[in-house]
Parts: sequence; structure tokens; C-alpha cells
Amino acid sequence: MPRGRRRRAPAAGTAMGAAEPAVAAPAARAGRPAGPGGRPALLHLLPSAVLAGLEDWAPTFARLALGAVFLWFGSGELWQPRLWTGYVPLLPQSSGLTALLVLAHGALLLLLATALLFGIAPRVAAGIGAVLLVEIVMALTIQAGLNDIAVRDLGVLGLALAVAGSARHRLLLTR
Repeated sequence: MPRGRRRRAPAAGTAMGAAEPAVAAPAARAGRPAGPGGRPALLHLLPSAVLAGLEDWAPTFARLALGAVFLWFGSGELWQPRLWTGYVPLLPQSSGLTALLVLAHGALLLLLATALLFGIAPRVAAGIGAVLLVEIVMALTIQAGLNDIAVRDLGVLGLALAVAGSARHRLLLTR
């Protein structure tokens, strides 16, 4: 018998030696080792209250992380737009229009970051950010193929879609 597990008393009306039907936990049926309560093995180490709290706060953490990413890249584009002109497709890097587009893109990212970080219409901001990220991933993939930068931005796109699709945000100024 595994250590730490107690033997259950036989059910009323069963013989001492009769075997009870085994019922596999959902995680075990899926091929994953199950911990107590049928949760996946590693998750049984965390108390249920922690997991429930994490579930309640996960959309908020995702929203704040997405806002931090937009803040980082938006401020970078505003402070040093010439470093980002190589990412604008179909226009020469030295063009004034290219620098202006980078500045506009950086300003939009900062606006979205502010909305996400302060909880002002976060689903709308994340949705606009997702559309912007689709454009970025497509431009990067067309320009240089599927590389590490495009894959990273694809992950950020997934984060933006998760935030846009979640209605359970906390720390909001507006819904």
C-alpha cells in the first residue's frame, strides 16, 4: 500500500476479501499521474484555496503582463523610433514616413498599455492589441520568415486573445 494512504473500511454488506471496483481519477484516465482528489500530481501540492485564488486572479495577471509588454515596446518605439524603422514593411528605413509610422505605433501601444494596466475597458484594449499583433506577426513572417521574434509575438497574440476573451478581470476602473 502506498505510504500515507489509509485503508478504507469495507462497505456495508461486502465481504472482507471482496474487491471493490476501482474508479480511476480523471487525471489518471488521461494518462497523467493523479494526486489526492484526482488533481494532476503536481497540483496536489498546492492547497485548493491557492488554486481557486489563482483561477480568480489569472485573467488579471494576464492583463497586467500584456500591459507591461505593450508599455515596454511602446515606450521603446517612442524614445528611439529609428531602431524600429527596419520592421516597417514596404518603406525605406530612412524615410520620414517610416519614423512617423513607428511613432504612431508606439503611441497606440502606450495607449493600450495604459488601458490594460489601469483596467479601462480591458477586453476592448486587448482586442485592439490582438488585431495589432496579427499585423505584426504577419509582417514579420512575410519579411523574414517564421523566426524567434515572430514566434514570440505569436505568443503575445495568444495572451492578448486570452485577455480579450476573459470576463473575469479584477482591479478595474471600468468594465
